[in-house]
Amino acid sequence: MQRANIFNMKMKSSALVIIIIAIVLISCRGQGETAVFPVPNSGILQMDEPAFIGTANITGSQSGLVRNLPLWLRSFLDGGINAVESLEAYNNKYVFISVNEGENFNALTKWAEYFRTTQDFSILASARIERRFYLTTSLFPDDEYGEFFESIIKKANSAEYPGVVKDDTHWIRVRHESENGSEHSYNYMFFILTTVEKINMQVFIRNMMTRTSAEVTVNASQTTAINRLRQTFFEGF
Repeated sequence: MQRANIFNMKMKSSALVIIIIAIVLISCRGQGETAVFPVPNSGILQMDEPAFIGTANITGSQSGLVRNLPLWLRSFLDGGINAVESLEAYNNKYVFISVNEGENFNALTKWAEYFRTTQDFSILASARIERRFYLTTSLFPDDEYGEFFESIIKKANSAEYPGVVKDDTHWIRVRHESENGSEHSYNYMFFILTTVEKINMQVFIRNMMTRTSAEVTVNASQTTAINRLRQTFFEGF
Protein backbone atom coordinates (compact mmCIF):
# COMPACT_ATOMS: atom_id res chain seq x y z
CA MET A 1 0.00 0.00 0.00
CA GLN A 2 1.30 3.39 -0.90
CA ARG A 3 1.85 5.56 2.13
CA ALA A 4 2.35 9.30 2.22
CA ASN A 5 5.52 10.83 3.59
CA ILE A 6 4.70 12.50 6.88
CA PHE A 7 7.00 15.42 6.17
CA ASN A 8 7.96 16.26 2.61
CA MET A 9 10.79 18.62 3.43
CA LYS A 10 14.40 18.93 4.42
CA MET A 11 14.39 19.45 8.14
CA LYS A 12 17.54 18.87 10.07
CA SER A 13 15.91 19.09 13.48
CA SER A 14 12.76 17.08 12.69
CA ALA A 15 14.52 13.85 13.55
CA LEU A 16 15.41 15.30 16.94
CA VAL A 17 11.78 16.20 17.61
CA ILE A 18 10.66 12.66 16.80
CA ILE A 19 13.33 11.17 19.06
CA ILE A 20 12.35 13.46 21.91
CA ILE A 21 8.72 12.40 21.71
CA ALA A 22 9.47 8.73 21.20
CA ILE A 23 8.72 8.27 24.92
CA VAL A 24 5.44 9.85 25.85
CA LEU A 25 5.18 10.97 29.47
CA ILE A 26 1.79 12.40 30.23
CA SER A 27 0.76 13.98 33.51
CA CYS A 28 -2.43 12.65 35.04
CA ARG A 29 -5.10 14.97 36.31
CA GLY A 30 -4.43 13.79 39.86
CA GLN A 31 -1.75 15.89 41.50
CA GLY A 32 1.63 14.21 41.74
CA GLU A 33 0.73 11.30 39.46
CA THR A 34 2.40 10.51 36.16
CA ALA A 35 1.07 7.98 33.70
CA VAL A 36 3.51 6.32 31.29
CA PHE A 37 1.93 4.75 28.24
CA PRO A 38 3.51 2.42 25.68
CA VAL A 39 4.23 4.42 22.55
CA PRO A 40 3.06 3.09 19.19
CA ASN A 41 5.26 3.37 16.14
CA SER A 42 5.12 6.95 14.97
CA GLY A 43 4.98 9.27 17.97
CA ILE A 44 3.21 12.61 17.68
CA LEU A 45 3.44 13.80 14.11
CA GLN A 46 1.77 16.41 12.00
CA MET A 47 0.36 14.98 8.79
CA ASP A 48 0.07 17.38 5.86
CA GLU A 49 -0.27 15.10 2.86
CA PRO A 50 -3.09 12.66 2.06
CA ALA A 51 -2.70 9.33 3.80
CA PHE A 52 -3.53 7.36 0.62
CA ILE A 53 -5.47 4.69 2.42
CA GLY A 54 -7.95 2.99 0.11
CA THR A 55 -11.45 2.54 1.45
CA ALA A 56 -11.14 -1.21 0.99
CA ASN A 57 -8.21 -1.23 3.41
CA ILE A 58 -10.15 0.49 6.20
CA THR A 59 -11.72 -2.42 8.03
CA GLY A 60 -13.18 -0.55 10.99
CA SER A 61 -13.51 2.88 12.55
CA GLN A 62 -14.72 4.74 15.59
CA SER A 63 -17.92 5.58 13.70
CA GLY A 64 -18.54 1.98 12.69
CA LEU A 65 -19.11 2.16 8.95
CA VAL A 66 -16.45 3.69 6.75
CA ARG A 67 -19.03 5.86 5.05
CA ASN A 68 -19.72 7.49 8.40
CA LEU A 69 -16.21 8.87 8.85
CA PRO A 70 -16.23 12.56 9.84
CA LEU A 71 -16.04 14.92 6.90
CA TRP A 72 -12.73 16.37 8.07
CA LEU A 73 -11.13 12.92 8.21
CA ARG A 74 -12.49 11.84 4.83
CA SER A 75 -11.25 15.12 3.37
CA PHE A 76 -7.83 14.65 4.90
CA LEU A 77 -7.45 11.05 3.73
CA ASP A 78 -8.28 12.17 0.18
CA GLY A 79 -6.66 15.59 -0.01
CA GLY A 80 -4.49 16.36 3.01
CA ILE A 81 -4.51 19.45 5.21
CA ASN A 82 -5.39 21.78 2.34
CA ALA A 83 -8.59 19.85 1.69
CA VAL A 84 -9.63 20.14 5.33
CA GLU A 85 -8.83 23.86 5.54
CA SER A 86 -10.95 24.43 2.44
CA LEU A 87 -14.07 23.11 4.20
CA GLU A 88 -16.56 25.79 5.20
CA ALA A 89 -16.36 24.73 8.86
CA TYR A 90 -12.69 25.74 8.95
CA ASN A 91 -12.80 29.08 7.19
CA ASN A 92 -10.27 31.47 8.75
CA LYS A 93 -8.68 28.64 10.74
CA TYR A 94 -5.42 26.76 10.55
CA VAL A 95 -5.92 23.01 10.80
CA PHE A 96 -3.42 20.64 12.40
CA ILE A 97 -3.89 16.89 12.34
CA SER A 98 -1.65 14.75 14.50
CA VAL A 99 -1.47 11.01 14.03
CA ASN A 100 -0.33 8.01 15.96
CA GLU A 101 -0.46 4.42 14.79
CA GLY A 102 0.27 0.96 16.06
CA GLU A 103 -1.26 -2.31 17.17
CA ASN A 104 -1.90 -1.38 20.81
CA PHE A 105 -5.39 0.09 20.78
CA ASN A 106 -5.39 0.88 24.52
CA ALA A 107 -2.10 2.81 24.32
CA LEU A 108 -3.38 4.81 21.37
CA THR A 109 -6.61 5.58 23.20
CA LYS A 110 -4.63 6.92 26.16
CA TRP A 111 -2.45 9.00 23.83
CA ALA A 112 -5.52 10.62 22.30
CA GLU A 113 -7.21 11.09 25.67
CA TYR A 114 -4.23 12.83 27.24
CA PHE A 115 -3.25 14.94 24.24
CA ARG A 116 -3.12 18.51 25.55
CA THR A 117 -3.16 21.61 23.39
CA THR A 118 -1.12 23.44 26.02
CA GLN A 119 1.70 20.90 25.80
CA ASP A 120 1.53 18.87 22.60
CA PHE A 121 0.38 21.47 20.09
CA SER A 122 3.74 23.26 20.16
CA ILE A 123 5.32 20.23 18.47
CA LEU A 124 2.86 20.51 15.61
CA ALA A 125 3.21 24.27 15.33
CA SER A 126 7.02 24.28 15.37
CA ALA A 127 7.12 21.62 12.65
CA ARG A 128 4.85 23.73 10.45
CA ILE A 129 6.88 26.88 11.13
CA GLU A 130 10.10 25.04 10.31
CA ARG A 131 8.62 23.70 7.10
CA ARG A 132 7.72 27.26 6.09
CA PHE A 133 11.38 28.26 6.40
CA TYR A 134 12.48 25.43 4.13
CA LEU A 135 9.87 26.20 1.50
CA THR A 136 11.29 29.68 0.91
CA THR A 137 15.02 29.23 1.32
CA SER A 138 17.61 28.40 -1.32
CA LEU A 139 20.11 27.41 1.40
CA PHE A 140 19.69 25.65 4.70
CA PRO A 141 17.74 28.07 6.92
CA ASP A 142 20.54 28.36 9.46
CA ASP A 143 22.83 29.51 6.64
CA GLU A 144 20.36 31.96 5.16
CA TYR A 145 18.83 33.26 8.41
CA GLY A 146 21.67 32.68 10.87
CA GLU A 147 20.88 32.48 14.58
CA PHE A 148 17.34 33.70 13.90
CA PHE A 149 16.26 30.32 12.53
CA GLU A 150 17.48 28.17 15.42
CA SER A 151 16.22 30.63 18.01
CA ILE A 152 12.68 30.92 16.64
CA ILE A 153 12.31 27.15 16.23
CA LYS A 154 13.29 26.69 19.87
CA LYS A 155 10.74 29.32 20.89
CA ALA A 156 8.06 27.74 18.70
CA ASN A 157 8.69 24.31 20.20
CA SER A 158 8.27 25.50 23.80
CA ALA A 159 5.56 28.13 23.33
CA GLU A 160 1.98 27.93 24.56
CA TYR A 161 -0.22 29.03 21.69
CA PRO A 162 -3.43 30.93 22.45
CA GLY A 163 -6.86 29.86 21.29
CA VAL A 164 -5.99 26.31 20.20
CA VAL A 165 -8.96 23.92 20.20
CA LYS A 166 -8.88 20.13 20.21
CA ASP A 167 -11.87 19.70 17.93
CA ASP A 168 -12.14 15.98 17.39
CA THR A 169 -10.46 12.59 17.62
CA HIS A 170 -11.11 9.60 15.41
CA TRP A 171 -9.55 6.21 14.77
CA ILE A 172 -9.56 3.72 11.95
CA ARG A 173 -8.40 0.11 11.63
CA VAL A 174 -6.25 -0.46 8.57
CA ARG A 175 -5.33 -3.66 6.73
CA HIS A 176 -1.82 -3.92 5.25
CA GLU A 177 -1.07 -6.54 2.63
CA SER A 178 2.31 -8.07 1.84
CA GLU A 179 3.86 -7.33 -1.54
CA ASN A 180 2.61 -10.58 -3.04
CA GLY A 181 -0.78 -10.22 -1.37
CA SER A 182 -0.51 -13.56 0.40
CA GLU A 183 -0.37 -12.13 3.92
CA HIS A 184 -1.90 -9.20 5.71
CA SER A 185 -1.69 -7.44 9.05
CA TYR A 186 -3.74 -4.84 10.89
CA ASN A 187 -3.02 -1.75 12.90
CA TYR A 188 -4.86 1.29 14.19
CA MET A 189 -4.44 4.91 13.16
CA PHE A 190 -5.62 7.64 15.53
CA PHE A 191 -6.13 11.18 14.26
CA ILE A 192 -6.48 14.28 16.42
CA LEU A 193 -7.90 17.41 14.81
CA THR A 194 -6.81 20.71 16.36
CA THR A 195 -7.61 24.16 15.03
CA VAL A 196 -6.68 27.75 15.78
CA GLU A 197 -8.03 31.02 14.41
CA LYS A 198 -5.68 32.35 11.74
CA ILE A 199 -5.57 35.83 13.23
CA ASN A 200 -4.54 34.44 16.64
CA MET A 201 -1.79 32.31 15.14
CA GLN A 202 -0.49 35.08 12.92
CA VAL A 203 -0.32 37.67 15.70
CA PHE A 204 1.44 35.21 17.99
CA ILE A 205 4.06 34.22 15.39
CA ARG A 206 4.66 37.82 14.32
CA ASN A 207 5.29 38.82 17.93
CA MET A 208 7.61 35.84 18.33
CA MET A 209 9.55 36.92 15.24
CA THR A 210 9.86 40.46 16.57
CA ARG A 211 11.23 39.26 19.90
CA THR A 212 13.64 36.88 18.20
CA SER A 213 14.96 39.57 15.85
CA ALA A 214 15.83 41.72 18.83
CA GLU A 215 17.69 38.91 20.60
CA VAL A 216 19.99 37.51 17.88
CA THR A 217 22.96 38.82 15.93
CA VAL A 218 22.84 38.42 12.14
CA ASN A 219 24.75 39.91 9.24
CA ALA A 220 23.35 42.27 6.60
CA SER A 221 22.32 39.61 4.10
CA GLN A 222 20.63 37.55 6.80
CA THR A 223 18.77 40.64 8.02
CA THR A 224 17.47 41.20 4.48
CA ALA A 225 16.35 37.57 4.20
CA ILE A 226 14.62 37.71 7.59
CA ASN A 227 12.74 40.91 6.75
CA ARG A 228 11.62 39.45 3.45
CA LEU A 229 10.42 36.28 5.16
CA ARG A 230 8.52 38.22 7.84
CA GLN A 231 6.52 39.99 5.14
CA THR A 232 5.56 36.82 3.27
CA PHE A 233 5.63 34.18 6.01
CA PHE A 234 1.92 33.36 5.96
CA GLU A 235 1.70 32.91 2.20
CA GLY A 236 1.32 29.16 1.91
CA PHE A 237 1.59 28.63 5.66
